[in-house]
Amino acid sequence: MLSEKKLNEFKGRLLNTKEELDRAIGEGGNFDLLRSHFHDATGDLSSYDNHPGDEGTELYEREKDIALYEHYQNEIRDINKALEAMDNGTYGKCKTCSEEIPAERLEILPATLYCKEHSPSGEVPKDRPVEEEVLMPPFGKFDMDDRKENVAFDAEDSWQDVALYGTSESPSDFADPPADYDDMYVESHENIGYVEDYENYVGVDITGKNVTVYPTSQLAGYEEALDEEGIMTSFGDLPPSERDPYVEEKKE
Repeated sequence: MLSEKKLNEFKGRLLNTKEELDRAIGEGGNFDLLRSHFHDATGDLSSYDNHPGDEGTELYEREKDIALYEHYQNEIRDINKALEAMDNGTYGKCKTCSEEIPAERLEILPATLYCKEHSPSGEVPKDRPVEEEVLMPPFGKFDMDDRKENVAFDAEDSWQDVALYGTSESPSDFADPPADYDDMYVESHENIGYVEDYENYVGVDITGKNVTVYPTSQLAGYEEALDEEGIMTSFGDLPPSERDPYVEEKKE
């Protein structure tokens, strides 16, 4: 059980910390969060003539202010609960198991109301935006688990389309940096709009007949790749029984 002297020491520390936090919030004008938009804090009327990079910097600073404000408020809330526990005579005892909290733990965390074993979980919450509750898959709740691949145009495909226009990542952000900025996003080599490469240069008429091969850059690349490998198809060479129709010269 904590002595009266130790209890007063912890109470003094908590009150001093609370005073410092209140002063930090007050002197910072509540981090300018009482304003409706971060433009109000910077004096800008709109984003029209601002560079996207400057807008990103302002947004980052705004998000940081929000995080700091919430952090300070949470600290003040915990201190108030600890002070209330002191008035009730329950300070120093775990709210879960009612066992004495070691003095060493209170020295480091004087605002805690839990022992180490019953400390609230520090896991990052996995809450999703509330809007997803009214969206049907694949645009509602989703994951990028390849074992649950959706052949329809889903949220992952949406991200890939958006990422084509660039992200904040650069090759230096990767342990194995890609050779091209077009390879920065997830599954960048995935075919979009077709399955097999030959669909880019082979076509049929409206009835599905009259197969026509069109001389495109994709065809030239495909033929070059086959020549380098010395094969006739991407899945290997044709068996002799099927090869002749492709290599026989037409008789005049």
